[in-house]
Amino acid sequence: MEDKKNLAFGKMNFILLAIGVAVVIIGFFLMSGSGSTETQFNPEIFSAMHIKVAPVITFLGFVSIILAIVYKPKDGINNEKTGK
Repeated sequence: MEDKKNLAFGKMNFILLAIGVAVVIIGFFLMSGSGSTETQFNPEIFSAMHIKVAPVITFLGFVSIILAIVYKPKDGINNEKTGK
């Protein structure tokens, strides 16, 4: 059986990573929409949701993924070093 001390990520890292991936997926979903065809122009592709809001949500998702990778719990590390 694998020792939990040798894992690179803890449980909180995986939770934060999953939240970040979900936010990125939501951002891409908000960016998508029906496009224009050669015969019909759809001005909805230039709405604020597709141009401004969705890219910001996607960017925040990517930032949260980076933070999830970098995050280290402080209490668990101190307790392991002191043996308590």
